[in-house]
Amino acid sequence: MQMQKAIIGKKIGMTQIFDEAGHVVPVTLIKAGPCTVVQKKTAEKDGYEAIQLGYQTVPERKLTKPELGHQKKAGIEEFQKVLKEFPLEDCSKYEVGDKLNADVFAAGDFVDVTGISKGHGYQGVIKRHGASRLKETHGTGPVHRHAGSMGSTTDPSRIFKGKIGAGHMGVDQVTVQNLSVVKVDPELNMLVVCGAVPGPKGGLVTIKSTVKVHKVKQAGADISKNPQKASGRNPQKASARNK
Repeated sequence: MQMQKAIIGKKIGMTQIFDEAGHVVPVTLIKAGPCTVVQKKTAEKDGYEAIQLGYQTVPERKLTKPELGHQKKAGIEEFQKVLKEFPLEDCSKYEVGDKLNADVFAAGDFVDVTGISKGHGYQGVIKRHGASRLKETHGTGPVHRHAGSMGSTTDPSRIFKGKIGAGHMGVDQVTVQNLSVVKVDPELNMLVVCGAVPGPKGGLVTIKSTVKVHKVKQAGADISKNPQKASGRNPQKASARNK
């Protein structure tokens, strides 16, 4: 799915700020960019339009020969460690070698942030799936945190796929949608995003324009036309939501 804007960044951590009304807003700081356009794909040559962004400079000795050859062919002098492709709606305004900074986004934008979730190692069903535990008295035995019987008998003589169980937890690709950009600092290349972002501090994240559709609310859209409802009888006293 094509998007309007995108950039690669690094999660710095969480903090809180106060809005104009004095309310506490939990935010995540993301160091977004600078990103270099390493490759530009066109519909004539590749069948679709997209740009490939590079993030974090890296010494030549730390790249494989294919990675090195790919960037040298594009004429990139500062070799990039991370390469990711984004199918943008308008790729014509970008050329190979261009720099993208945090100011591609503005305060008030809504974004989807993708990252790798924190690893929790090998965990049981209670932490991994939120299963209930058993009581420790009256013959429960040493199994009060176990998954329990899965109900499998001679037929089918196996456990069906999808049953909860203990196992490796975390280190999955997670996308949090529809987060609002509270502030952009072009000097520090910092994005201040409302809410939590997947991954540990220092983890790599990609920030893209949200796929959610934001509709402008019409005036009086929350007033019911049903005469039996209070909002229909007296719109001035319709709901506490308007206060």
